[in-house]
Amino acid sequence: MPRISSAEMHGEITCCIYYKNEFFGAPPMDCKEMILSEDTYDIITDFSASEFLGDDNDCYERIGEDFLILYLGNLGIRNPKIDFFPYHNMPKLYGLMQLSPSGETPPGAAPFDPASLIASGITQVQRPPLSLTGQGVILCFIDTGIDYQNPVFLDENGNSRVLAIWDQTVQTGIPPEGFKYGSEYRREDINLALRSEDPYSIVPSRDEDGHGSILAGVAAGSVVRQGNPYIGAAPGADIVVVKLKECKQYLRSFYLVPEGVPAYQENDIMLGIKYAESFVQLFERPVVICLGLGTNQGDHAGSSALSRYLSSLAVRRSRAAIVCGGNEGNASHHYHGMLSSQTPEGTARDVEIRVSEGCIGFWLELWGALPDAFNLSIRTPGGENIPELRLGLQQSVTYSFIYEKSRVTIDSALVEENSGEELILVRIQDPTPGIWTFHVSASGSLYNGNFHMWLPITEFLSTPVYFLNPDPDMTLTEPSMAPEVLSVSTYNAENNSFYAESGRGFGRTGQIRPDLSAPGVNISTIDGRRTGSSMAAAITAGAVAQFFQWSVIEGNNRLAESREIRSYFIRGAVRTQGLNYPNREWGYGRLNLEETFNALLRV
Repeated sequence: MPRISSAEMHGEITCCIYYKNEFFGAPPMDCKEMILSEDTYDIITDFSASEFLGDDNDCYERIGEDFLILYLGNLGIRNPKIDFFPYHNMPKLYGLMQLSPSGETPPGAAPFDPASLIASGITQVQRPPLSLTGQGVILCFIDTGIDYQNPVFLDENGNSRVLAIWDQTVQTGIPPEGFKYGSEYRREDINLALRSEDPYSIVPSRDEDGHGSILAGVAAGSVVRQGNPYIGAAPGADIVVVKLKECKQYLRSFYLVPEGVPAYQENDIMLGIKYAESFVQLFERPVVICLGLGTNQGDHAGSSALSRYLSSLAVRRSRAAIVCGGNEGNASHHYHGMLSSQTPEGTARDVEIRVSEGCIGFWLELWGALPDAFNLSIRTPGGENIPELRLGLQQSVTYSFIYEKSRVTIDSALVEENSGEELILVRIQDPTPGIWTFHVSASGSLYNGNFHMWLPITEFLSTPVYFLNPDPDMTLTEPSMAPEVLSVSTYNAENNSFYAESGRGFGRTGQIRPDLSAPGVNISTIDGRRTGSSMAAAITAGAVAQFFQWSVIEGNNRLAESREIRSYFIRGAVRTQGLNYPNREWGYGRLNLEETFNALLRV
């Protein structure tokens, strides 16, 4: 039988909260120290939640009109829980959406192949008469940084095309105006570094992973005139880069993300978007934000803080956000269940998950559709049972076992604040390998009966964990469901086949996502051939930069914004005869910028 702590049963946490580390005489930290400290919690809340704010020394960052990021001291808190910090307040963790298939081509092993750009109608409009290269547009990448010394990011005179870098990981420089941490380097700093014998002594920002540099190259790489030629979708665009700092240890531990795996906090991403968006006013130029990140956390209906913030920008002129759909389509990490009161056996469902040997832990989210409420019981591979549990409005319960070392924590929110629907979050530490059975039943009368369950993205699992009866639909990663942004799935331009690993729609509450599909398989990059949904996002972002040049810079439609461009691109999308559109794989069809302009001629 499982053992349960009475304190945990009642959601009690013996702790103290403090804002400035003034605890038993400890010296207070300044705001920058609090933001970077492992002894503080990061909280996302509404701007209206002024009750959290104290005097002028409280540490927080404002994001737009709707959000505050609060930094609270955690001394004395044993473990963050959903009953202490509601789910919608806790930053979600995002991973990199790039895969490395076997047999990929290393750098320099093959010449640049423009096939993906041609298939997207991008190369065609780079040439006269349109001659669209993204000139005058700013492409922003919120990712792992950029190799600013790479020749593809230089102009023909050897000057940097990187307008600015905000490196959240470097604290030796000056943060951007209005921000409290990291270091900002502008183009003049980068050009000075390029002419130095020791560039990193002047601009010490590096892209150790390479993912950000690859995305920037695909979207905005310049022609290299010496050596192998390389060109991205928008080689005339300027580039802004946000290098994200990695997540804090308490969040990595809470979400059971393996050590060494890149993971980034939702609030740091939101601040990166705020930084990128500021360039619209600063330079009076359009900004395209490219996100090659994703997560399976959240309601998959566009209600997360990041999704809502992106949506608020998408309706403002000269701004566009491009979001990849992830690589979870074939991962068996989504389950869709339907309960029915028509038969006695229909009022409950057993959901089986296989856990491989050596797994350090995983989480599981269950989202139930209104107006139903759901109960949950669990059976371990060893046959021990957690009895059916109906948690209260917001509660946390932790179980340990007699014969197994696994530890199970179940957090519940009957009304999750952002979505208004029920969330049950299960975290299993040191899971016994084998088949875990989750018994889902209705609490009271059934009306809808729909529920969905998601496991972490593949990158956040130490060993394979998957549903035995998965549903490949609704596997787009967040924030793909954000209203009005441009959400893309992935296909193989070599044979026009849908990429099996690509996330698929629609949204959990019926949102039409993805909008389009773009090439993302065996793409020529500055680091050899690469595959993944982030490649598709980068190609699409470059195409949007080209369209912004035509519409805003050249004066054909100075009021263009993300929502409007999305509609233009949908009209120009290539659709295959015999398929119904929109559909869960292709959205409204394949990206084709040339056809977008041809569609304008036909109006």
